[in-house]
Amino acid sequence: MIRDNSNAVRRTRYFLPTLKETPAEAQIVSHRMMLRAGMVRQASAGIYSWLPLGLRVLKKIEQIVREEQNRAGAQEMLMPTIQSADIWRQSGRYDDYGKEMLRISDRHEREMLYGPTNEELVTQIFAGEVRSYRDLPINLYHIQWKFRDEVRPRFGVMRGREFYMKDAYSFDLDAEAGRVAYNKMFVAYLRTFARMGLKVIPMRADTGPIGGDMSHEFLILAETGESEVFCHKAYLDMEVPAEGVDYGDHAGLADIVRRWTSEYAVTDEMHDPAACPVPADKLIAARGIEVGHIFFFGTKYSEKMGARVAGPGGEEVTVEMGSYGIGVSRLAGAIIEACHDEAGAIWPESVAPFQAGLVNLRQGDDACDAACEDIFAKLRDAGREVLYDDRDERAGVKFADMDLIGLPWQVVVGPRGLKNGVVELKRRAGGAREEVSIESALSQIMDRSAS
Repeated sequence: MIRDNSNAVRRTRYFLPTLKETPAEAQIVSHRMMLRAGMVRQASAGIYSWLPLGLRVLKKIEQIVREEQNRAGAQEMLMPTIQSADIWRQSGRYDDYGKEMLRISDRHEREMLYGPTNEELVTQIFAGEVRSYRDLPINLYHIQWKFRDEVRPRFGVMRGREFYMKDAYSFDLDAEAGRVAYNKMFVAYLRTFARMGLKVIPMRADTGPIGGDMSHEFLILAETGESEVFCHKAYLDMEVPAEGVDYGDHAGLADIVRRWTSEYAVTDEMHDPAACPVPADKLIAARGIEVGHIFFFGTKYSEKMGARVAGPGGEEVTVEMGSYGIGVSRLAGAIIEACHDEAGAIWPESVAPFQAGLVNLRQGDDACDAACEDIFAKLRDAGREVLYDDRDERAGVKFADMDLIGLPWQVVVGPRGLKNGVVELKRRAGGAREEVSIESALSQIMDRSAS
């Protein structure tokens, strides 16, 4: 049997092209650090290749999103990146979308497009397959690459042209059932971002010409955020629903949503200091980054695209729909914006590319090499993710790289410590260091990463 060692790798065998200097084009923290840490490389304006370290983070984020969507009852599928222009003409959006849509023709001169979103395609799928109210509710989602031809792509993966996104679409018999679907996604989003170590604030969003009040943006607080936000300090202490939240308890879900939308929370465009109902001592003014958006739009697409079912009395009913997006690739940058220091990223354990970094201070020293091999093997065999820096490099270079890539734990093995029976264990978040036995270091890493 072949052992899968993808989670335990040696730096001398791992493609990790870190940079000492910051590329001139990087304007914000996450862009600088993702380039320097060897996570991504620009292929063209607003389009990036994800290198091994960056892809590990992207897949961690994706899996958390997937688990919480599945837990809330959504079903995963996969739709293509290339769509027919015909379905967008049917919805009326083909000519309205603007130059952000990349329009192409195939060899038969059929008009196609690189999908910026999937409302039309998923509605077409539903309309062709579902006939009865008995098949409802349905929530379908996928995690797929999308493209929007931004006129000025910037800030790395935070505002690129090609991006990785989770988008879900709910189909319900009436508006009341549609609100239940909306509440499920609202709660799932709270859990999703909390699992990534983020403090998220849901803010009511403008629904534009569609009307209604069922639209929320989810913003994480970050000093380098793109938007100024104002919210009641109570949000900082609100309890995120637990893993065991009952998605079948519709009244309970409504209570959670009501609790999370009852306090003041707005972006700067909607904030009027003179009319703000929150006392100054309870108002938080901060920066925020949008990482998710949920939206109930009723029959906007189902009416035009024939998404109808037979109702309980045999009558034809146009279904009610909602859409729910999370920027998966954007989150990789947003988490860095929220979790970093001057030295580099500080990854929350749930999305860190590796749980621990192992640093050999004197490569070639028999005692150091033997101790590192022992630690490496034990972490690997216990199923922990470890990056072993076994390069013949100066200690300062190794320390700088480990801080830059931001792994939660660092185990530093040197000849002086080994003589005393200890290694240095560093916690990246906060920078706390302690000299402990190898057994204690292993125990702490395994216990924490298993929790």
